[in-house]
Amino acid sequence: MRINKVGVIGAGAMGTGIATLCASAGVPVVLLDMPAASGDRDGLARGAIARALKARPAPLTDPSAANLITPGNTEDHLDRLADCDWIVEAIIEQPGPKQALFSRIEQVARADAIIASNTSSIPMRVLQEGRSADFRAHFLGTHFFNPVRYLHLLEVIPGPDTSPHVVAALRHFAERTLGKGVVIAKDAPGFIANRIGLYGMVRVLRLMEEYQLSIDEVDFLTGPFTGRAKSATFRTSDISGIDILLHVAAGTAAATGEDFTLPDWVHKLVASGRMGEKTGAGFYRKDKTGISTLDWRTLEYQPQAEVKAEELAFLRKAPLGERLKGLTRAGGNRAQFVRHLLTDISLYTLATAPELSPDIISVDRAMEWGYGWEMGPFAQIDAMGIEFLREQVRERGVATPPLLAAAREGCYRQLNSGPRQITLDGEYVPVEPVAGLINLPTLHTTGKVVTDNESAALLDLGDGVLLLEFRAKMNTLGPGVFAALEHAATRIRAGAFEGLVIGNADPRTFSAGADLGAVGARVQAGDWKVIEASIHAFQQGVMNLRRLPFPVVVAPAGLTLGGGCEFLLHADLVQAHMELYAGLVEVGVGLIPGGGGTKELLFRFTRELAPYDEADPFEAVKRAFKLISMATTSTSAADARRLGFLRASDRISMNRDHLLADAKARVLDLAPGYTPPAPATIKALGREAYGNLKYGVWAMQEAGYISAHDVRIGHHIAYVLSGGDGPPRDVTEQDILDLEREAFLSLLGTAETQARIAHMLSTGKPLRN
Repeated sequence: MRINKVGVIGAGAMGTGIATLCASAGVPVVLLDMPAASGDRDGLARGAIARALKARPAPLTDPSAANLITPGNTEDHLDRLADCDWIVEAIIEQPGPKQALFSRIEQVARADAIIASNTSSIPMRVLQEGRSADFRAHFLGTHFFNPVRYLHLLEVIPGPDTSPHVVAALRHFAERTLGKGVVIAKDAPGFIANRIGLYGMVRVLRLMEEYQLSIDEVDFLTGPFTGRAKSATFRTSDISGIDILLHVAAGTAAATGEDFTLPDWVHKLVASGRMGEKTGAGFYRKDKTGISTLDWRTLEYQPQAEVKAEELAFLRKAPLGERLKGLTRAGGNRAQFVRHLLTDISLYTLATAPELSPDIISVDRAMEWGYGWEMGPFAQIDAMGIEFLREQVRERGVATPPLLAAAREGCYRQLNSGPRQITLDGEYVPVEPVAGLINLPTLHTTGKVVTDNESAALLDLGDGVLLLEFRAKMNTLGPGVFAALEHAATRIRAGAFEGLVIGNADPRTFSAGADLGAVGARVQAGDWKVIEASIHAFQQGVMNLRRLPFPVVVAPAGLTLGGGCEFLLHADLVQAHMELYAGLVEVGVGLIPGGGGTKELLFRFTRELAPYDEADPFEAVKRAFKLISMATTSTSAADARRLGFLRASDRISMNRDHLLADAKARVLDLAPGYTPPAPATIKALGREAYGNLKYGVWAMQEAGYISAHDVRIGHHIAYVLSGGDGPPRDVTEQDILDLEREAFLSLLGTAETQARIAHMLSTGKPLRN
């Protein structure tokens, strides 16, 4: 059962998100909504596509993918669903309208089409009422999370009669084609993530009142400090809509009989029209004066306050597990709030998990993938300590949840054969691995480390493939990385391995580039000979990626900046995650790309024009200049290909979990008979190109867009890309690398660049000077 075409009914936020994700994956989509009351009857669906093209963050990975979406309406075009393999509804969250729609869909859909609901809480057994046995066998829930492109979780909810083959087919499509992390949920109200997430939200609100904390304090305590998403509690609610929160709470309470009552002041806030981001105000308000925070006692806004929580400062830099353990004994009102909240969520999860999920790992993955938790609730219980939770049960005088009674040594156990999870029977059973995932932490603990240091590790992926893993903060690149690279080269040359993958398991950052802190320290010490030698070594280390006698595949995901982008540019092949944010951003700290990036863009873009006799070679120079001088960063892997950071031959993985396995496969594809590419030569354009670029820089300064130091940086970039200011000449890669290094050193010696570096290191933001 293969899914080649998708039908989506409902062009609201969720329906459009599903449609744009499918289109971004290259799958044709029919998007239907009700006919517009006037004018274009397809206007609602067509307007949703138009809004998606303008939205930020972008729901489409490539604007051209919108051409794969065919808009229509449910009155005139329901028959367009007849050749769709998967049909998903995302209309109003009420059983009646959904059931009526399914009745109509059953009349036009193929007998083998998969039919799904994107409901966030309504059980499948309710939605399938009145449908035929064949329909019920092909029916299930597919609960995406908003924004659909960016949140990894997809809860798949089989109904009472859903065929296992349907579940398997949909899961395979979701994981491999759409890039989702699939969790199978039981057919219970709210499913897994929203049920636990909603309970947590209600408890946060009530405990905030009990402990008399502010919204700013609570968002600090329920954000990254405790391993939650940066948007924490109230910012997340503003994004999703406070009115939606009220609706979901009321519906879940009615379906479960549990108390999900929200405080009166939340109802008053919505009644006053303050529903979050979509109305301009909610728990936060943003205007020209900045961000202000709601005082929940008065429903008035105050300037947003920075929360320092000095009494908890000793925990801030500790790993999350140690932080959570420390919070079980830390003093102060804020620590008591966190302890109370984590205990409530833990006990609720222990009590309800058997109703919601087939196992505890699915609960943890749902909260990690859907809500951005660093650790799921069962992993948090183990981090805090199972005995701490038992003490809390005794102190409260409440019944011990059966799962807590069963977990003698914790929720999980780590064995040599792999991780185990507790069951209600008190047995520890194997954890089902994430499909397609090469688990790097497991490799580290099972004897697969070939060598490691503070900055990098070399791991054996099996089948003759090594992995170079960056390990420094933000995966910055220093001598340890190149030492590990040289070790890999020695082992592969000796015949022990076939090739190399460069990648890591970091969900956000492949590499932020060179270690600016080390560069700044050397500048302050005046070690200019050491600095020049290190830049030369960096250049040669990057160039070695394509000189080595074996294939090197770089597998970037997330931020891939500066030197990280230069690694990408010099690989034999790139296997990129679709969420790739790549760029040569050195001008932000007053430098030019000095690890071969300037050279590589010039050579790459010049070679691309070579087959066209009438092409103007200056276009290649101008294209490279624009990318570097504007510090352009891709918004996706598809965008990186459009910009030129990726080539047509480079590959894209939709699923981050599959990335390293896909890269390993590419190495094995390339290894038989591999030979490195020959050194390249191009014609540098010299004085004329340099003059043209300098004029463009002058025009930008005259218009007031750039500073005098920006002009200096622009002139250096122009000089390198032109091969100097002499006549046109043939240049090797090393010729341009030498110019690149000289320009880098020259700029590094200026007070303005040193100020930019210091400001970036202290604030994390660029300085315009």
